[in-house]
Amino acid sequence: MQALDLLRESPALLEGAALVVGLCVGSFLNVVIHRLPRMMEAQWRAECAALEGREPPREAPLTLMAPPSRCPSCGTAIRAWQNIPVVSWLALRGRCAACRAPIGLRYPAVELAAGLLAVLLASVYGYSAALLFAALYAWALLALTFIDLDTQLLPDDITLPLLWLGLIANASGVFTDLRSAVLGAVAGYLVLWLVYWGFRILAKKEGMGYGDFKLLAAIGAWTGWQVLPVAILVAAGLGAVLGSLALWLSRKGPDTRIPFGPYLALGGIVSLLWGRAAVAAWLGHFPG
Repeated sequence: MQALDLLRESPALLEGAALVVGLCVGSFLNVVIHRLPRMMEAQWRAECAALEGREPPREAPLTLMAPPSRCPSCGTAIRAWQNIPVVSWLALRGRCAACRAPIGLRYPAVELAAGLLAVLLASVYGYSAALLFAALYAWALLALTFIDLDTQLLPDDITLPLLWLGLIANASGVFTDLRSAVLGAVAGYLVLWLVYWGFRILAKKEGMGYGDFKLLAAIGAWTGWQVLPVAILVAAGLGAVLGSLALWLSRKGPDTRIPFGPYLALGGIVSLLWGRAAVAAWLGHFPG
């Protein structure tokens, strides 16, 4: 209890603890980002085999907890001291200790992003239940961002629990009231569903995936319907600017698919932290 009292009374200590926890969570998120899409692919292959009446392919079992992490180049198991967030990457100078193959900058970047998000949330919410919920929300969005960048998928295994967790949090009014959260989830899904079908009818092709609908529904469940326009505006604005810049730099054609999930995730963070203040400043008060 004394340690908890110190965290409650010292914002600096709370933010330091949030940084350490966030870095460790970021290390786990790297595992989620790498393995979850592969676990989904293995499940799809097994389901397809079952539908076709044949034996599923024999594959080594893969979960988020097993087997232990290994170097993708040489297969050497990563020891505990080589798995300290950020520090190990710096100590090893970004290379495998066994084969000296490069270790991508993304690994420490994800860890650092998770840690800094935790510090930011600790500075905003302090020692409270809102801090715990907001951290889970932010870390889930971080994982979805990188999975979408890699695979253009937003797994239901993350988006749907995120939606339900938002409703659970707001059943106690942590970020908004439950009615606003439910309407936010419904509105979030329907907005992008309507955009999807409007684009498909006019352009005769798909413009986004169903995972985007579910992600915006989850964001609405956390922020409430009143703040949802902030998330949409941020996501659409960043998507238009950064997406166009990415296409120009890559020299790819206009038909190139660009994942929208990372922009929705950024919009979701902004809307949770500053959305209510933005709406109140615009309207002069907060509706509902």
